[in-house]
Amino acid sequence: MQLDDVSLYALGDSVLVVQFSDSIGPFAHDLVMAFGRSLADCPFYGMVEYVPAFTTVSIFYNPLVLAYEDVQRQVMERLRQLDAEAAPESRIVDIPVCYGGQFGPDLEFVAEYHGLSEDEVIRIHSAPLYQVHMIGFAPGFPYLGGLSERIATPRLTTPRVRIPKGSVGIAGDQTGIYPIETPGGWQLIGKCPVPLFQPTAHPPCLLRAGDRVRFLPITPAEYRELAQDQDVQVCGDTL
Repeated sequence: MQLDDVSLYALGDSVLVVQFSDSIGPFAHDLVMAFGRSLADCPFYGMVEYVPAFTTVSIFYNPLVLAYEDVQRQVMERLRQLDAEAAPESRIVDIPVCYGGQFGPDLEFVAEYHGLSEDEVIRIHSAPLYQVHMIGFAPGFPYLGGLSERIATPRLTTPRVRIPKGSVGIAGDQTGIYPIETPGGWQLIGKCPVPLFQPTAHPPCLLRAGDRVRFLPITPAEYRELAQDQDVQVCGDTL
């Protein structure tokens, strides 16, 4: 591969960051996934873990056994042999979502902001196959790419102190799902009954970078049926 557009830099004394592009897109995503697969299949001595993101892969290493220059040399050698088409095959994960009402208190605002009906917003939001670019912010929180510009909406002016787990939100041209209760400023348009983060499960996170997500609209009754065996909260009330 061409290395002219790839940059390496240190992040503290035990992390090397490989940046593949300045812009988010399928090209950068495929390179990130292919490089991550290379590290997963054949980690080098002293490497602790790697973290894929939108355009970067951060490599954590043990500075007691490896110097930054050693990591840099090994990464460059691996990049020269990298096959961008070797990105791992992605999974498609269906996520049921109950839109609007108490499940998505900002759906009405998003519809009015764009001059659309709530049903049109739901149709547009549930149409694409979203790319999971990275997991971050909170355990299991997926940053999803592929949201239509027709429903891209600014964040809330004042973030909420508590957002129920499972809430599906929009912030700018991104959409995501809150896996745990946390503060947040995304526009909430729906809620899913599927747990995205379970600390005792293996792996604990339902989604991973490289997956693709398809939202399936469901009714409140279907939501309650899917959630009946789970500790799911809606607006503070146990179902």
